[in-house]
Amino acid sequence: MIKRALIVLHQARSNSGRVGRALAMRGYELDIRRPALGDPLPATMTDHDTAVIFGGPMSANDDLDFIKTEINWIGVPLKEGKPCLGICLGAQMMARHLGARVYGRKDERVEIGYVPIRPTEAGRGLFDDPQHVYQWHNQGFDLPTGAVQLAEGEHFPVQAMCYGKNAYGLQFHPELSHLMMNSWLTLGRQRLDLHGAQPARDHHDGRIRHDYRMREWLRLFLDQLLGDGKKEAVE
Repeated sequence: MIKRALIVLHQARSNSGRVGRALAMRGYELDIRRPALGDPLPATMTDHDTAVIFGGPMSANDDLDFIKTEINWIGVPLKEGKPCLGICLGAQMMARHLGARVYGRKDERVEIGYVPIRPTEAGRGLFDDPQHVYQWHNQGFDLPTGAVQLAEGEHFPVQAMCYGKNAYGLQFHPELSHLMMNSWLTLGRQRLDLHGAQPARDHHDGRIRHDYRMREWLRLFLDQLLGDGKKEAVE
């Protein structure tokens, strides 16, 4: 039986990166939808086994129809108990759906580059202490009522959460490939001037130091999210 993953992206040039490749290696067919470009989201998860909502340059607070639609739609996998992962914007949308605040810092500080995070007591089986992850955001989210915080950071406290048994929100980007990082550093180079952003050379140096651990972490995390126990390597 073919397994299907619903992949929600937010720009024409966006792709699912390592997460998509890891799902494909685990036997999942990727059903890619871009609501920002008019693609519909399914009314039920009956034809899908998991959903992943990725990031984007927009805000979960934007007064845009597709943003409101996605935030409301997240209730579908949550209610049906299907594994659901929100990454960066996707995590912030999940937080908004669950009634929490999405916010930018008053000092306008951002997290762009490799940043250390720490596990909470609940997250010690999932994260190292510390663990360096790749970030590209200027907003964070509060922990929703009923959610469990799994990792914390210095400048944006909530870095990972779970809600129920099957829903996770990550502020960072485990899907990042080398090509994606180069693209972001080129197309988004103006963001490197923001308060707290690391220079491009630090992104490349950080990848050399931390990327192997991030690949291994993603494999173990997907084991937990999907419950399929697969052990494929992630490119």
